Amino acid sequence: MRIEQFEDIVAWQKAKNVSAQVYSLFKSNKDYGFKDQIQRASVSIMNNIAEGFERRSNAEFRQFLYIAKGSCGEVRSMLYLAKELNYLSESEFNSLLNNLLEISKALSGLIKSL
Repeated sequence: MRIEQFEDIVAWQKAKNVSAQVYSLFKSNKDYGFKDQIQRASVSIMNNIAEGFERRSNAEFRQFLYIAKGSCGEVRSMLYLAKELNYLSESEFNSLLNNLLEISKALSGLIKSL
């Protein structure tokens, strides 16, 4: 099946859900620098998938997918700090971490398919 729009990409759908989850979990957090960085990094995942897809070139799409994968790693890294600082519960941490690992795997598969 050929993907016609970026909204059909499973990794983008999952990244959108993670972004919404991050915004919800950190909306009341007073550590504004941390909150801004993790929110921006989470949105970067979905936006780079979308932007790369819209370029309509496999080479450019692949490059944007690598950037999205990097942002995924950035959010995962920040989650460990959030947990250490008690910004997240254990279940919130595990939920986000598992979702991000799924996104990273999906991005790897997508990159290999191009």
